[in-house]
Amino acid sequence: MTSLALALAEWAHGLRPGPDDLALADRSLRDTLAVTLAASGHRVTALAAGLPDGARWAVAAHVLDFDDLHMESTTHISALCVPTALATGGGASGYLAAAGVMARLGTALGWPHYSAGWHATCTAGAPACAAGAAVALGLDPGQIATAIALAVPGAGGVQRAFGTDAKSLQAGFAVDTGIRAARLAAAGARADWAALEQWLALVGGDPGAVDLAGPAVPGGLAIKIYPCCYALQRPISALAELAAAGLAAGAVRRILIRTPAAAVAPLIHHRPETGLQAKFSLEYAAAAALLDRHPGFASFTDEAVARPAARRLAGLVAAELTPGGSGLLDGELAAEVRTGDGVLRITQRFPPGAPRRPPSAAELDAKISDCVAGLDAGPGSWTWAGAAAVLARFLPAGG
Repeated sequence: MTSLALALAEWAHGLRPGPDDLALADRSLRDTLAVTLAASGHRVTALAAGLPDGARWAVAAHVLDFDDLHMESTTHISALCVPTALATGGGASGYLAAAGVMARLGTALGWPHYSAGWHATCTAGAPACAAGAAVALGLDPGQIATAIALAVPGAGGVQRAFGTDAKSLQAGFAVDTGIRAARLAAAGARADWAALEQWLALVGGDPGAVDLAGPAVPGGLAIKIYPCCYALQRPISALAELAAAGLAAGAVRRILIRTPAAAVAPLIHHRPETGLQAKFSLEYAAAAALLDRHPGFASFTDEAVARPAARRLAGLVAAELTPGGSGLLDGELAAEVRTGDGVLRITQRFPPGAPRRPPSAAELDAKISDCVAGLDAGPGSWTWAGAAAVLARFLPAGG
């Protein structure tokens, strides 16, 4: 029987992207580059300045939690795979090789892995980045399989890091692990390919669930409209609709949100004190949606979290969770907002930006414009050939 590492390696080596794959890669580059540049002045980005190129770019791509998500695997694919491709000269093909391996490994890890507290972006990401970097370096399938196996020791990351500097930093560590593993494989390092299957079983995955059929990234990618955890996109969108229809935040007396428990699994901060914690808080997100109508970067600062009006509204939020579920868009979200005049209700299945409700070109352009406002990032920024130079300019290496 062919080992899983070799099967993935052969798939990555033989990948010939079609037009839809390449369109996804180009959209992912634009979206990821924009959110990375938006974080160029972030404190955590500065902390990561001493990391190698791919790793520090991944930290910046992930720290604002504005990067895309693969729903089936619950992984932030582009925040890791775009920097890996750019740092190794892999272009769209290197990105798609890494993204395809990450989507398939993450799906094989499954919801039980994620719900147990693992940060699947990092666990699936390290071997995937090894595959993408190995493809970019021109390695053969055996060497790619070796790179994947060499990345296994660095395939870690936990959700307890959410809301702290460690979340984006561990994403950077995964990229660094993958690129280092590929370079070691290129230099002649050896590894037991079966390490991937053993690791996958140890952390609750199913090696038999890896499906190499379909497009490069099965299911496509969800684009975030709001700069926070994907689990908040649906409640923010729903409550923002009520606010846009004229609901006054000061009139609110109670907010009840009904949703499957799986859909709020990452939301571990119920009374956030910082902007980073607020990105993982259902209570604060509800407040921000009603106060700000379209929560943006300014909504997820320490100062915004401390607003008396936000604290009041957050304290009015109650959640009724249906046990179980298997994903961040499981089931349907229903919200009830009680005011002095009665109760307003709204339901939502898919938020804007979801694969079933993809962003329009205008929505994506507006997001990119917001991210790079004030930055002199010229038209060469948005091509695979030019993006690495732009990142090196705005996120220079530290000493």
